[in-house]
Amino acid sequence: MKREEFLKKGFNSLIGFAAVLPILDACKSSSVEPTTTTSGTTTGTGSTNGSSASNCTVTSSETEGPFPTKTPSSLVIKDIRSDRTGVAFAFTITIKNANNSCGVLAGALVDVWHCDKDGYYSEYGGTSMQQKDFTSVHFLRGRQVTDTNGQVSFQSIFPGWYQSRATHIHVHIYNSAGKSLLVTQIGFPEASDSAVVAVNASSANGYTKGMSGYTYNASDNVFADSMANEIGTITGSVAAGYTLTHTIVVSA
Repeated sequence: MKREEFLKKGFNSLIGFAAVLPILDACKSSSVEPTTTTSGTTTGTGSTNGSSASNCTVTSSETEGPFPTKTPSSLVIKDIRSDRTGVAFAFTITIKNANNSCGVLAGALVDVWHCDKDGYYSEYGGTSMQQKDFTSVHFLRGRQVTDTNGQVSFQSIFPGWYQSRATHIHVHIYNSAGKSLLVTQIGFPEASDSAVVAVNASSANGYTKGMSGYTYNASDNVFADSMANEIGTITGSVAAGYTLTHTIVVSA
């Protein structure tokens, strides 16, 4: 079975957590702005969800699989690059609590993972879903605990893409006791002058696929029904690297 055949229903329990919060209506309080470019610098503005008590909707839940981190507690690191190369990329996630008027949530455990520039995941492979075998390595995966500002930050490389999926980052959030609060994903702005387009045109940095065959957010079988509160904000350039920021709202 190929990875693109996986739909999001039924996979939030892949690593043993059976319940994830139901998807709430995100469209009422989130917006996604267009992407613009000036002098090679890309600015892509994403969701404003979580910006205030009146704009506070629990972020949509998404599938955890098919490549969740197997033992996230062993990957408490900030720099998740390992040996992966690509355009420099840093991202900061802010966790907020819908049950506290969207106040920040300190002490939450945040696991992240994404594919490399070629679309491969670590910890998996040698199967029809991912033929290249990376079962013994752990690149582009990490865990951090949110600080007093409800934030975690990671150093990485700009993710590539694979068939049927838009560029994305997986996120699984737990409370301090290890209870699963939300499994979700972060999408990327993808206008014609976006970071996604600029990076995938950067063959000098090893991105060889371009945008031919790329699945856009609106056609992605995960994002298509709930992308409004899942799009991150991106600034930067291919030469200088990119920075993504995103707020995720949970019910804690």
